[in-house]
Amino acid sequence: MTTIDTHDEIREAVGRLCQDFPGSYWRELDERRAYPTEFVKALTEAGFLSALIPEEFGGSGLPLSAAAVILEEIHRQGGNAGACHAQMYTMGTLLRHGSDAQKQAYLPQIAEGTLRLQSFGVTEPTSGTDTGSLRTTARREGDVYRINGQKIWISRSEHSDLMILLCRTTPLDQVEKKTQGLSVFLVDMPEAKANGLTIRPIRTMMNHATTELFFDDVPVPAANMIGEEGKGFRYILSGMNAERILIAAECIGDAKWFIDKAAAYAGERVVFGRPIGQNQGIQFPIAKAYARMRAAELMLHEAIRLYEANENPGAEANMAKMLAAEASWEAAEACVQTHGGFGFAEEYDVERKFRETRLYQVAPISTNLILSYLAEHVLGMPRSY
Repeated sequence: MTTIDTHDEIREAVGRLCQDFPGSYWRELDERRAYPTEFVKALTEAGFLSALIPEEFGGSGLPLSAAAVILEEIHRQGGNAGACHAQMYTMGTLLRHGSDAQKQAYLPQIAEGTLRLQSFGVTEPTSGTDTGSLRTTARREGDVYRINGQKIWISRSEHSDLMILLCRTTPLDQVEKKTQGLSVFLVDMPEAKANGLTIRPIRTMMNHATTELFFDDVPVPAANMIGEEGKGFRYILSGMNAERILIAAECIGDAKWFIDKAAAYAGERVVFGRPIGQNQGIQFPIAKAYARMRAAELMLHEAIRLYEANENPGAEANMAKMLAAEASWEAAEACVQTHGGFGFAEEYDVERKFRETRLYQVAPISTNLILSYLAEHVLGMPRSY
């Protein structure tokens, strides 16, 4: 059995870069609800955000395991890759299904940082994770498609030059399955904003640049369709395993940050004449969180191994995401409890990371949907939805 590359040099390089963006940087952004432009620029210039782009298009041509290390280390250092991780996992749709002309037109510019592909438009207010029920439509008129509809929980749309957008091109009553008749487009965001696209920011408990989008007859060139009309759901689905894996890596990074933070504080904080870490009531939750993190990390490595061997890692990618999200949340709980009142003080960064890591039991796929997937596709139980 092959093992994945640990990419130690990449991990060390990312760690060094993150030293220029300490907790104070993220706290200040959090207070202003601002986008980490300088951090994303530094990652881009260092070549980390073009890791998965083939060398022929100006990228590094690295495997998914390298991308996972990059995102994990950002979180392990106390940062948040949510500002840029979509460029990693949306890339697969363009790489696998885009035309040669589209790749030549966009990938070199994305690699050099002159174009940002950070926005992924799928979720809608009435459909949620029921993607086949989405209502945003694309109607062809000559050489353009007219987009009408609404998207929600679309992060980074205000900071992205391109969006991967999923729309319905064939009415729902004209297809056998509701996942048919969906198509994927590359949307030029500045052009769209000048021609009918409205973006409304949504304030959330974490600084994630999340928005709601309204499309009013927005024209998109037919040449910007990725792949064939009506097959978009399959194109999007093919990238979901990579998405699950990369989000799991971020959760592992969060868990390591919380565990290191809690263990260090437990050794330093003295109450009743002794370090609080000497008490099993403090030790055990941290140790248990560490054990759960390591177990989730092993599942993540197995999912990456299967992915890089071109096998189907559907179950493993979903389990890795679920287990890593749960491990990061347990580590967060242990860290807050260890710090006591200080865990709620902004200057310790614990409360910020606590808010950030809670997201991953809900998005980009909820724990309940993962359990439904495992029940049906692994255990052979009846479909529950």
